[in-house]
Amino acid sequence: MRFASAALLTFAALLTACAPRIVQPASSGSDLRAAFSEAGVVWTEHGKACVARVPSFTAVCPEVGQVVDVNWHAGEAWAAIPAAGIVATLDHAPQTLAVGAVTALSANAIYRQDGSALTYQGLPVAEVPGRPSAAVTGGDGLDYVLLGGQLVRVSDGRVLDPLGGPFLTVTPGGVRVTSHPAVETTSGTYWLRNGRLERVDAAGTVLAGVPHEAGLVGVVGEDIMTVTGGGHLRRFTADLRELLPNP
Repeated sequence: MRFASAALLTFAALLTACAPRIVQPASSGSDLRAAFSEAGVVWTEHGKACVARVPSFTAVCPEVGQVVDVNWHAGEAWAAIPAAGIVATLDHAPQTLAVGAVTALSANAIYRQDGSALTYQGLPVAEVPGRPSAAVTGGDGLDYVLLGGQLVRVSDGRVLDPLGGPFLTVTPGGVRVTSHPAVETTSGTYWLRNGRLERVDAAGTVLAGVPHEAGLVGVVGEDIMTVTGGGHLRRFTADLRELLPNP
């Protein structure tokens, strides 16, 4: 099957990593999901997936079927297509992997509806006891899932937050759940709430902010990036100075 084309190494002073920086809503009013990495941004909304790579951030949105989740792995943008029982790349040389009914993707693994998991080479890895609603690779390189509304570390099955939350937020040391989209860096946390994109310190003091519509936020290279409904991308410096032109 051929499809048409559509962390911790980030800020030198903010992050040191190589895993994608990702924020995924598991139970919010929107079905927008996105993953951010050094390579760019990949997202899905209403079953349609798009990828926008650096430096042009031109969106490529191939027709691959109904997509439920997306993520980056080894520089490639992958989409989960459960009706076809596959995951597939969205651009570059086409790659597909028959995996069955997928429910969530991390940068490390493909999570199926029965809780079993595979690598992007099709090899079995640690599973979870149930159907995860979202998955993410944390700043520590480990995988975390939302399972029954709880944040669970996959490697040992430990429940880290019994209350859970709608958003998985990557931190330099792992993952936490938040009530709004956010990404945490060593220089502060960036979040989208109350019609604004804000940078806050560890005490929650707002250091900078700009008006911004609802969406998701992450890190791409040295930039803070957001994606909102309809695939609108915006790009900012670490101090939230908007970079123009935006993609």
